[in-house]
Amino acid sequence: MIIKGIDESKIKNISKFKGESLDILDYRLRCYNLFKNMSLPSFGPKIDINFDDILYYEMNDNALTDDWNNINVDVKNEFDSLGVLESENHMDGIGVQYQSEVIYHNMLRELEEKNVIFTSIEEAFRKYPELVWKYFSKIVKPEENIFTALNGAVFSGGSFIYIPKNTKLDRPLQSYFRINRKDLGQFERTLIIVDDNSSLHYIEGCTARSYSTSNLHAGVVEIYVGKNSTCRYSTIQNWATNVYNLVTKRALVLDSGKMEWIDGNIGSYKTMKYPCSVLKGDNSSSTCITISMAKEGQHQDSGAKMIHIGKNTNSNIISKSIALGGGKADFRGKVEIKKDASNSNSIIKCDSLILDRKSSSDTFPINIVSNGTSFIEHEATVSRISQEKLFYLMSRGLSEDEAIDLIILGFTDRFKQELPMEYAVELNQLLKQNL
Repeated sequence: MIIKGIDESKIKNISKFKGESLDILDYRLRCYNLFKNMSLPSFGPKIDINFDDILYYEMNDNALTDDWNNINVDVKNEFDSLGVLESENHMDGIGVQYQSEVIYHNMLRELEEKNVIFTSIEEAFRKYPELVWKYFSKIVKPEENIFTALNGAVFSGGSFIYIPKNTKLDRPLQSYFRINRKDLGQFERTLIIVDDNSSLHYIEGCTARSYSTSNLHAGVVEIYVGKNSTCRYSTIQNWATNVYNLVTKRALVLDSGKMEWIDGNIGSYKTMKYPCSVLKGDNSSSTCITISMAKEGQHQDSGAKMIHIGKNTNSNIISKSIALGGGKADFRGKVEIKKDASNSNSIIKCDSLILDRKSSSDTFPINIVSNGTSFIEHEATVSRISQEKLFYLMSRGLSEDEAIDLIILGFTDRFKQELPMEYAVELNQLLKQNL
């Protein structure tokens, strides 16, 4: 079954096919009514999407399984070629979404014994409805923008993770998202709950085949970080250059909690993504380290948002942007320290590397401090590769291309330090392929 275009009857068909309860259908229809009356963003990249041309749902022949041998051999081989099967050996659990549905989920038995939950959002609604509804759509509201409303209307796939109190995972959990059809939209919904005194590292990978027409990726991520807990969310998206990547990600952090965003944007046609941490609890903190690369025809509009509500809260934003071949890589961020968030601080550092005169990089910061005991520091630099550096490296026996590669890899070193080794190697390869 393939559903093209969007209206009330098609949303009902998606819900019926999934066997959902009436409260989920009511939620979808409410979101659709919001979507109909909303406009595209007035900032960032120009978005030219005909919503009637999008494929909103595609059923596939692969039922959810924990055994790769139960998956269509062509699909299995596709993920094997992407390195997904190999990466599973380094994880505590992995989920894989192909087109509109999660087709594979597996987790170590010892995590099940600790009552950790890692499954698709649909399975979570069926098995743990009270737990899901307690947090679902509470951190990211459908009213926020046209894409959160659209996601609420047609969401399919994504992950649900619950880490119980006093539970620390030794290795990451991973989800991998793949688009492999012309005009397909992917609207996964990820909900992560890290309860008190616990920790999680979650890794997300994204790829798509390239087509002559546009694909749309409009995911929503909600993360709840309990007291004295830590969550790290690492993403390297390498969407094809015909994909609109328009994602909303937000975390709510309680007392002494810590949220870390490691966000890489290498592919896609146009990106709008600004991971956000709401530091609600006293002594809570958050870090966001981002890297964006934009080549010819690409516009990466990325950054971070930090909202300080609790006292003694701290945030740190580090942004690295690379533009070449006429690409545009912008930083857009917001830090707001509320009136009652006394003794709080934020440090923002944005570095842009422009490789030619056809490319550009801009910074759009909003920094607000509403009390006299807090501060924000913002530093931004824009640079080009100097002929002196190139000459020095080439005098040591490197070709010009090798010298440029080395400078860029050094420029991105801070980001790579935060990734698991196999992902840092993958990032190096992606950067070299895109130069």
